[in-house]
Amino acid sequence: MALRLTQSEFEILRDNDKCISCQVCVRQCANDVHSYDEEEDTVYSEDSSCVGCHRCESLCPTGALKVKRKDPEFKENFNWTQSYLRNIYKQADSGGVILTGMGCDRPYRIYWDHILFNAAQVTNPSIDPLREPMEIKTFIGRKPDKLEIESSAWRNRITSKASYAENNAEIKAGEVDNKIYDNLAHGLELKTKIPPQLELSTPIMFSAMSYGSISLNACKSLAAAASQFGTFYNTGEGGLHKDLYRYAKNTIVQVASGRFGVDKDYLSNAAAIEIKIGQGAKPGIGGHLPGEKVSSEISSTRMIPIGTDALSPAPHHDIYSIEDLAQLIYALKEATEWEKPVGVKISAVHNVAPIASGIVRAGADFVTIDGFRGGTGAAPLVIRDNVGIPIELALASVDTRLREEGIRHKASIIVAGSIRSSSDIIKAIALGADAVYIGTAALVAMGCHLCQKCYTGKCNWGIATQDPYLTKRLNPEIGTRRLLNLLRAWSLEIKEMLGGAGINAIESLRGNREHLRGVNLTERELSILGIKHAGEAW
Repeated sequence: MALRLTQSEFEILRDNDKCISCQVCVRQCANDVHSYDEEEDTVYSEDSSCVGCHRCESLCPTGALKVKRKDPEFKENFNWTQSYLRNIYKQADSGGVILTGMGCDRPYRIYWDHILFNAAQVTNPSIDPLREPMEIKTFIGRKPDKLEIESSAWRNRITSKASYAENNAEIKAGEVDNKIYDNLAHGLELKTKIPPQLELSTPIMFSAMSYGSISLNACKSLAAAASQFGTFYNTGEGGLHKDLYRYAKNTIVQVASGRFGVDKDYLSNAAAIEIKIGQGAKPGIGGHLPGEKVSSEISSTRMIPIGTDALSPAPHHDIYSIEDLAQLIYALKEATEWEKPVGVKISAVHNVAPIASGIVRAGADFVTIDGFRGGTGAAPLVIRDNVGIPIELALASVDTRLREEGIRHKASIIVAGSIRSSSDIIKAIALGADAVYIGTAALVAMGCHLCQKCYTGKCNWGIATQDPYLTKRLNPEIGTRRLLNLLRAWSLEIKEMLGGAGINAIESLRGNREHLRGVNLTERELSILGIKHAGEAW
């Protein structure tokens, strides 16, 4: 008889005085935690199968259920904590790698919570965003070294100051320059050719989440919300379902090592292309979508056989240098007739700054940096919790490096990896970001409860699953509405914070670290972040 020492993480408390045996919990749980005994007309619960998604608790009509984390069953030990002991038992039972979902939840320092934003006072009055214009529109893409501007009015009608004065005798000679300027201001033409740009109504986009890791209804919700709000969503590496082609103008497609679903249609039905090199939740390793998730729809979208594992190798087998990366960047630009920005996504790792510099010099129009708290559908626990660095430090070091090398304008910076609120976004932009990706926050808006069991495919909220019965639980119209509400709320809060600092355009905040101050940080941390300690004046 096998010895199993793995114990349940959660316990279900059922108030039998309130329970009416309606079996809602039985029908709603995909993990078979609840069962109904007809003879006794009683519902029973098996704690060991509970993943802590709280769906049964949320939908119980009488409030008879409560799901809570189980009290520690082991003797307290600050070195051998509950999680270490539980994981050893699991691996001794299974002999396998422990998987997990979502981002790192270890208690490392969260730098956003140690950075404070500035506010205007007497000499720099604040701005009321309800009464005065406030610009948060953002452009993603390479910017030119300089702008050459020519006036069509000057070119077509005015040949010299003398002729202008001659035809306008009432104008005094000293006023000629000013009058010409007034005339030309209405006829300016930009001679410099601007590289392709993404125009965002707000500096927030939906992060890369592939069809396969999440349901088609979740993909539709993200795409529709991005389209209606005037921003963008990222397909991830799972290809582009044909139902999403209509959102092409708001779609960023990914080219990953597995090249799933990549063909001419895929590239043409997108506004931008992102080459995925790394992911914050699992730097240095590839991806794996189990064969049981590869349905006929996913098969046709990813262009792989039904029921086969979708494996993304750790490296791109045609990229072993910056020169190789440059070749792929220009190949994708050529394939799309140089009409779409092409960027590169990397994990936040120890030498992220020189890597980003090389990517910009390779011709990327934007660089996406994914911090180690970034979410995922599945990752080895040991990788997720121990590899990579916080996005705050990575962002600051990359922005500083690109500015020092004089190439900051050659690429936009997008950051991801646990952007939890509008204040995180404001701080990220002040540290140097052009825009942010949100993934986990978007899933939470659609109903995710962060039970971290995405890899099982049994998401009770209809998000991280391909089960037809479960996917129906997420209504795309409701999902879209909730995502639009989140974007609207955060955009309003961004305007409020900008106005409070006396800033009327988000461009004026980008990389302006004087608006940030640190608290409870070491001198070294402040130095890397490039900010002063709270209490220090400008």
